[in-house]
Amino acid sequence: MNIEEIQKLHYDRIGAQYESHYGDACSREYRERFIDAPMFQGIDLSGKNVLEAMCGNGQTTEYLLSKGAKVTGLDISTAEIDSFRDRFPNCEALCGSVFETGFADDSFDCVAIVGGLHHLHPDINKAVTEIHRVLKTSGYFCFAEPYKGSLPDTVRSFWYKHDKLFAANEASIDLGELKREFVTRFNSIDEIYLGNIGYLLVLNSMVFRIPVRLKPLYTPIVMAGESFINRFVGKWSSCFVVCQWQKV
Repeated sequence: MNIEEIQKLHYDRIGAQYESHYGDACSREYRERFIDAPMFQGIDLSGKNVLEAMCGNGQTTEYLLSKGAKVTGLDISTAEIDSFRDRFPNCEALCGSVFETGFADDSFDCVAIVGGLHHLHPDINKAVTEIHRVLKTSGYFCFAEPYKGSLPDTVRSFWYKHDKLFAANEASIDLGELKREFVTRFNSIDEIYLGNIGYLLVLNSMVFRIPVRLKPLYTPIVMAGESFINRFVGKWSSCFVVCQWQKV
């Protein structure tokens, strides 16, 4: 069974549970403030053709549409892409592979992936090569991922191996290695290290088995704490990295 078949079966199995935890109002607020806003900062999305690759049910699409983008969703999971189509009937959607998208060269002004690359080990480079192909020259590749080398990643690596919510091939990305591999094809425009208590308890409530109904009770104070702590965190202490790359 290949990587994408593993992921397809995995998300077809947990899709409903995943959507309830990552698509509730609290998680949507977290994503908008701490992932989407910094990830697209400085990019004019109005009227731009944007691919949300590995889109799930389109949690980033909601933000992109609010900024005037024309969005296409791509995901390997039938259940997730069906949910995407239900939520965004006016957007194009394709159930297919991020390794071979079928889109023409230079199709998109921007490609966005949130929390998808770390599902693609050991073939992340293959996916980024395909993203480079479908991007227009000077187009943006924007992504947010857990990364190797931080203190939280030490705990996360152990958790991945012992929790059935994670597929067997999931692992944080090696950002330094990825940058070296694509140094001649992308310029690294921005790199922001974020994520602490809100990332854990609000966005990842499913991982900690926190009932969704309880999240509104603690989210305001936890989000305030996230904003404050983010002023002091760095590469060694953050939970994820937000990146903007630009195609050369």
